[in-house]
Amino acid sequence: MAHAVVEGRMTAAIEGEVTVFLIGLRINRLRSVRSWWPAFTAMPRMLKELSRDETSGMIGYRLLSGGPRLFFVVQYWASHEKLIAYASAQDKEHRPAWTAFNRRARQAAGAVGIWHETYVVPAGAYEAIYVSMPPFGLGAATGVIPVGRRGERAGARLRLSSSEQG
Repeated sequence: MAHAVVEGRMTAAIEGEVTVFLIGLRINRLRSVRSWWPAFTAMPRMLKELSRDETSGMIGYRLLSGGPRLFFVVQYWASHEKLIAYASAQDKEHRPAWTAFNRRARQAAGAVGIWHETYVVPAGAYEAIYVSMPPFGLGAATGVIPVGRRGERAGARLRLSSSEQG
């Protein structure tokens, strides 16, 4: 779905802590489709499930490709507790997909790689700016507001002291 360009200088409309979760898959052996296809198709199911559940804690995501073998998702979460709760929930899509991946990985070692990184970012420790852009990244997840509401300079939006702002 295409979004309209928002003119001017905008920033993400978010207050408080945010958790950024990066997760990806690398196809190491293209011909081992049975090894990587189930993991490749599991992520859209999880994202659909999370997007439908307003209490899940995931506030937005962006699918990205790093070439023909590398696919990843940037996810924004209201808290790391919500992320952990989803990952460990027995009645959600993640646990069966993770169990199945591990079973297949033992059978076809090295055919597919997965990775993830989690960043818990305290309030005031992130900054975002979008100039004449459609909603993107954290701004797409939370909405955008004019930069002036948070400060004209990055240091002000990061809540840095005046000596740190330069």
